[in-house]
Amino acid sequence: MDEEIFVEDFKKNEKMVKKSTFNSLIIGIIIITGIAAFFAGSYVSNLNSEQVSQKELEDAIAQLELKILEKQLPTNQPNLPAKISADDDPIIGNPDAEITIIEFSDFQCPFCARFHIQTLPTLMEEYIEKGTVKLVFRDFPIQSIHPNAVPASVAAECANEQGKFKQMHDILFERQNQWSNLETIYAIELFNQYASEIQLEQEQFSSCLSTAKYVKEIQNDLNDGRTYGVTGTPGFFIGNEAIGFTELKGAQPFESFKKVIDRQLEN
Repeated sequence: MDEEIFVEDFKKNEKMVKKSTFNSLIIGIIIITGIAAFFAGSYVSNLNSEQVSQKELEDAIAQLELKILEKQLPTNQPNLPAKISADDDPIIGNPDAEITIIEFSDFQCPFCARFHIQTLPTLMEEYIEKGTVKLVFRDFPIQSIHPNAVPASVAAECANEQGKFKQMHDILFERQNQWSNLETIYAIELFNQYASEIQLEQEQFSSCLSTAKYVKEIQNDLNDGRTYGVTGTPGFFIGNEAIGFTELKGAQPFESFKKVIDRQLEN
Protein backbone atom coordinates (compact mmCIF):
# COMPACT_ATOMS: atom_id res chain seq x y z
CA MET A 1 0.00 0.00 0.00
CA ASP A 2 1.29 3.45 -0.92
CA GLU A 3 2.38 5.29 2.24
CA GLU A 4 0.41 8.48 1.43
CA ILE A 5 -2.77 6.52 0.73
CA PHE A 6 -2.27 4.54 3.95
CA VAL A 7 -1.92 7.74 6.00
CA GLU A 8 -5.02 9.27 4.42
CA ASP A 9 -7.09 6.14 5.01
CA PHE A 10 -5.81 5.77 8.55
CA LYS A 11 -6.84 9.34 9.41
CA LYS A 12 -10.38 8.56 8.29
CA ASN A 13 -10.49 5.63 10.71
CA GLU A 14 -8.40 7.14 13.51
CA LYS A 15 -11.42 7.45 15.81
CA MET A 16 -11.74 3.67 15.78
CA VAL A 17 -8.35 3.25 17.38
CA LYS A 18 -7.30 4.27 20.87
CA LYS A 19 -4.49 6.81 20.77
CA SER A 20 -2.49 4.71 23.21
CA THR A 21 -2.31 1.90 20.63
CA PHE A 22 -1.35 4.03 17.61
CA ASN A 23 2.33 3.14 17.69
CA SER A 24 1.72 -0.57 18.17
CA LEU A 25 -0.66 -0.62 15.22
CA ILE A 26 1.89 1.05 12.99
CA ILE A 27 4.41 -1.58 14.05
CA GLY A 28 1.76 -4.22 13.43
CA ILE A 29 1.09 -3.16 9.86
CA ILE A 30 4.82 -3.20 9.13
CA ILE A 31 5.11 -6.69 10.60
CA ILE A 32 2.09 -7.97 8.67
CA THR A 33 3.59 -6.62 5.46
CA GLY A 34 6.69 -8.64 6.28
CA ILE A 35 4.60 -11.71 7.01
CA ALA A 36 2.83 -11.40 3.67
CA ALA A 37 6.17 -11.18 1.90
CA PHE A 38 7.48 -14.14 3.91
CA PHE A 39 4.61 -16.33 2.73
CA ALA A 40 4.49 -14.95 -0.81
CA GLY A 41 4.28 -17.78 -3.30
CA SER A 42 3.24 -20.40 -0.73
CA TYR A 43 -0.36 -20.39 -1.91
CA VAL A 44 -2.11 -19.23 -5.06
CA SER A 45 -5.79 -18.40 -5.18
CA ASN A 46 -7.65 -18.77 -8.47
CA LEU A 47 -10.30 -16.38 -7.25
CA ASN A 48 -9.86 -12.72 -8.10
CA SER A 49 -11.17 -10.71 -5.15
CA GLU A 50 -11.77 -7.71 -7.44
CA GLN A 51 -14.11 -9.70 -9.63
CA VAL A 52 -16.20 -11.54 -7.06
CA SER A 53 -18.10 -10.44 -4.00
CA GLN A 54 -17.18 -11.54 -0.48
CA LYS A 55 -20.27 -13.78 -0.39
CA GLU A 56 -19.36 -15.41 -3.71
CA LEU A 57 -15.84 -16.02 -2.43
CA GLU A 58 -17.10 -17.60 0.80
CA ASP A 59 -19.64 -19.73 -1.11
CA ALA A 60 -16.96 -20.99 -3.49
CA ILE A 61 -14.69 -21.93 -0.60
CA ALA A 62 -17.56 -23.66 1.23
CA GLN A 63 -18.53 -25.67 -1.86
CA LEU A 64 -14.94 -26.78 -2.38
CA GLU A 65 -14.52 -27.94 1.22
CA LEU A 66 -17.90 -29.70 1.18
CA LYS A 67 -16.84 -31.65 -1.91
CA ILE A 68 -13.71 -32.73 -0.05
CA LEU A 69 -15.81 -33.88 2.92
CA GLU A 70 -18.22 -35.84 0.71
CA LYS A 71 -15.36 -37.94 -0.67
CA GLN A 72 -13.97 -39.02 2.70
CA LEU A 73 -14.19 -42.62 3.88
CA PRO A 74 -12.33 -42.35 7.18
CA THR A 75 -13.04 -45.84 8.48
CA ASN A 76 -11.56 -47.43 5.36
CA GLN A 77 -8.44 -45.33 5.07
CA PRO A 78 -5.13 -47.17 5.48
CA ASN A 79 -2.69 -46.03 8.11
CA LEU A 80 -0.13 -43.47 7.01
CA PRO A 81 3.59 -43.78 7.72
CA ALA A 82 4.38 -43.58 11.41
CA LYS A 83 6.48 -40.44 11.27
CA ILE A 84 3.87 -37.68 11.32
CA SER A 85 5.66 -35.17 13.50
CA ALA A 86 3.99 -33.29 16.33
CA ASP A 87 7.03 -30.99 16.34
CA ASP A 88 7.08 -28.92 19.55
CA ASP A 89 3.65 -27.42 19.00
CA PRO A 90 1.02 -26.65 21.65
CA ILE A 91 -0.63 -29.66 23.30
CA ILE A 92 -4.17 -29.81 24.65
CA GLY A 93 -4.49 -32.66 27.14
CA ASN A 94 -2.14 -35.16 28.75
CA PRO A 95 1.26 -35.07 27.00
CA ASP A 96 1.62 -38.81 27.71
CA ALA A 97 -1.73 -39.81 26.20
CA GLU A 98 -1.69 -43.02 24.19
CA ILE A 99 -3.34 -41.55 21.09
CA THR A 100 -2.46 -38.24 19.46
CA ILE A 101 -4.60 -36.09 17.20
CA ILE A 102 -2.31 -33.86 15.16
CA GLU A 103 -4.39 -31.05 13.71
CA PHE A 104 -3.34 -28.70 10.93
CA SER A 105 -5.61 -25.69 11.26
CA ASP A 106 -6.27 -22.09 10.25
CA PHE A 107 -7.76 -19.74 12.84
CA GLN A 108 -9.65 -17.80 10.18
CA CYS A 109 -11.13 -20.89 8.52
CA PRO A 110 -14.89 -21.20 9.25
CA PHE A 111 -14.76 -25.00 9.02
CA CYS A 112 -11.97 -25.05 11.61
CA ALA A 113 -14.14 -22.93 13.90
CA ARG A 114 -17.01 -25.36 13.35
CA PHE A 115 -14.84 -28.29 14.47
CA HIS A 116 -13.62 -26.48 17.57
CA ILE A 117 -17.09 -25.33 18.57
CA GLN A 118 -19.14 -28.41 17.65
CA THR A 119 -16.82 -31.43 17.81
CA LEU A 120 -13.87 -30.66 20.07
CA PRO A 121 -15.97 -30.25 23.27
CA THR A 122 -17.19 -33.87 22.96
CA LEU A 123 -13.66 -35.09 22.19
CA MET A 124 -12.51 -33.24 25.30
CA GLU A 125 -15.18 -34.88 27.45
CA GLU A 126 -14.90 -38.41 26.06
CA TYR A 127 -11.15 -38.75 25.56
CA ILE A 128 -8.87 -35.77 26.18
CA GLU A 129 -9.96 -34.97 29.74
CA LYS A 130 -9.70 -38.69 30.57
CA GLY A 131 -6.07 -38.71 29.49
CA THR A 132 -6.34 -41.22 26.65
CA VAL A 133 -6.03 -38.73 23.78
CA LYS A 134 -4.17 -35.47 23.32
CA LEU A 135 -4.52 -32.86 20.58
CA VAL A 136 -1.47 -31.21 19.02
CA PHE A 137 -2.29 -27.97 17.23
CA ARG A 138 -0.16 -27.17 14.18
CA ASP A 139 -0.63 -24.01 12.15
CA PHE A 140 -1.71 -24.12 8.52
CA PRO A 141 -2.84 -20.55 7.75
CA ILE A 142 -3.92 -20.19 4.12
CA GLN A 143 -2.74 -16.63 3.70
CA SER A 144 -4.05 -16.20 0.15
CA ILE A 145 -7.68 -16.29 1.32
CA HIS A 146 -7.33 -15.67 5.07
CA PRO A 147 -5.17 -12.55 5.53
CA ASN A 148 -5.63 -12.44 9.31
CA ALA A 149 -4.80 -16.10 9.89
CA VAL A 150 -1.04 -15.63 10.30
CA PRO A 151 -1.37 -12.85 12.93
CA ALA A 152 -3.91 -15.04 14.76
CA SER A 153 -1.47 -17.94 14.74
CA VAL A 154 1.25 -15.68 16.10
CA ALA A 155 -1.13 -14.49 18.84
CA ALA A 156 -1.86 -18.09 19.87
CA GLU A 157 1.85 -18.96 19.93
CA CYS A 158 2.55 -15.85 22.02
CA ALA A 159 -0.14 -16.94 24.48
CA ASN A 160 1.37 -20.42 24.55
CA GLU A 161 4.70 -19.09 25.81
CA GLN A 162 2.80 -17.86 28.87
CA GLY A 163 1.02 -21.19 29.31
CA LYS A 164 -2.36 -20.05 27.99
CA PHE A 165 -2.58 -21.46 24.47
CA LYS A 166 -5.95 -23.15 25.04
CA GLN A 167 -7.52 -19.95 26.34
CA MET A 168 -6.36 -17.91 23.33
CA HIS A 169 -7.17 -20.77 20.96
CA ASP A 170 -10.74 -20.89 22.26
CA ILE A 171 -11.36 -17.17 22.13
CA LEU A 172 -9.99 -16.86 18.58
CA PHE A 173 -12.37 -19.51 17.29
CA GLU A 174 -15.37 -18.48 19.39
CA ARG A 175 -15.05 -14.85 18.27
CA GLN A 176 -13.88 -15.51 14.74
CA ASN A 177 -16.69 -13.36 13.35
CA GLN A 178 -15.39 -10.38 15.32
CA TRP A 179 -11.95 -10.23 13.72
CA SER A 180 -11.86 -12.31 10.55
CA ASN A 181 -13.16 -9.60 8.21
CA LEU A 182 -11.37 -6.65 9.83
CA GLU A 183 -8.35 -4.92 8.40
CA THR A 184 -5.32 -6.58 9.92
CA ILE A 185 -4.34 -3.63 12.12
CA TYR A 186 -7.72 -3.77 13.85
CA ALA A 187 -7.59 -7.56 14.17
CA ILE A 188 -4.24 -7.16 15.93
CA GLU A 189 -5.79 -4.67 18.33
CA LEU A 190 -8.50 -7.23 19.18
CA PHE A 191 -5.88 -9.91 19.80
CA ASN A 192 -4.26 -7.60 22.34
CA GLN A 193 -7.65 -7.15 24.00
CA TYR A 194 -8.15 -10.91 24.14
CA ALA A 195 -4.74 -11.23 25.79
CA SER A 196 -5.84 -8.80 28.46
CA GLU A 197 -9.07 -10.75 29.01
CA ILE A 198 -7.21 -14.01 29.66
CA GLN A 199 -4.78 -12.16 31.94
CA LEU A 200 -1.59 -12.52 29.95
CA GLU A 201 1.33 -10.30 30.86
CA GLN A 202 0.47 -7.57 28.38
CA GLU A 203 3.87 -6.11 27.61
CA GLN A 204 5.39 -9.53 26.91
CA PHE A 205 2.45 -10.52 24.69
CA SER A 206 2.40 -7.25 22.75
CA SER A 207 6.13 -7.44 22.11
CA CYS A 208 5.83 -11.05 20.95
CA LEU A 209 2.94 -10.21 18.62
CA SER A 210 4.37 -7.00 17.17
CA THR A 211 7.69 -8.65 16.30
CA ALA A 212 5.96 -11.66 14.71
CA LYS A 213 8.18 -13.83 16.87
CA TYR A 214 6.79 -17.20 15.75
CA VAL A 215 6.52 -16.68 12.00
CA LYS A 216 9.31 -19.16 11.27
CA GLU A 217 7.64 -21.74 13.51
CA ILE A 218 4.39 -21.25 11.59
CA GLN A 219 6.23 -21.62 8.29
CA ASN A 220 7.71 -24.89 9.56
CA ASP A 221 4.20 -26.17 10.31
CA LEU A 222 3.09 -25.19 6.81
CA ASN A 223 6.02 -27.00 5.23
CA ASP A 224 5.38 -30.16 7.27
CA GLY A 225 1.68 -30.08 6.45
CA ARG A 226 2.36 -29.82 2.75
CA THR A 227 4.84 -32.71 3.03
CA TYR A 228 2.09 -34.82 4.62
CA GLY A 229 -0.35 -33.96 1.84
CA VAL A 230 -2.48 -31.39 3.67
CA THR A 231 -4.32 -29.33 1.08
CA GLY A 232 -7.06 -27.72 3.17
CA THR A 233 -8.14 -27.09 6.72
CA PRO A 234 -8.83 -28.59 9.13
CA GLY A 235 -6.75 -31.68 8.53
CA PHE A 236 -6.13 -34.40 11.14
CA PHE A 237 -3.74 -37.29 11.69
CA ILE A 238 -4.79 -39.70 14.47
CA GLY A 239 -2.61 -42.35 16.05
CA ASN A 240 0.98 -42.71 17.27
CA GLU A 241 4.37 -43.83 15.95
CA ALA A 242 3.82 -47.45 16.97
CA ILE A 243 0.56 -47.99 15.08
CA GLY A 244 0.82 -45.27 12.46
CA PHE A 245 -1.69 -42.53 11.74
CA THR A 246 -5.09 -42.38 10.11
CA GLU A 247 -6.00 -39.20 8.23
CA LEU A 248 -9.29 -37.34 8.51
CA LYS A 249 -10.03 -34.30 6.37
CA GLY A 250 -12.44 -31.50 7.09
CA ALA A 251 -14.75 -30.62 9.96
CA GLN A 252 -15.81 -34.21 10.59
CA PRO A 253 -18.42 -34.99 13.26
CA PHE A 254 -17.46 -36.59 16.56
CA GLU A 255 -18.55 -40.04 15.34
CA SER A 256 -15.82 -40.07 12.67
CA PHE A 257 -13.15 -39.45 15.30
CA LYS A 258 -14.70 -41.97 17.68
CA LYS A 259 -14.55 -44.79 15.11
CA VAL A 260 -10.85 -44.21 14.48
CA ILE A 261 -9.87 -43.65 18.14
CA ASP A 262 -11.81 -46.60 19.53
CA ARG A 263 -10.31 -48.92 16.93
CA GLN A 264 -6.81 -47.70 17.77
CA LEU A 265 -7.33 -48.00 21.54
CA GLU A 266 -8.42 -51.63 21.07
CA ASN A 267 -5.17 -52.55 19.32
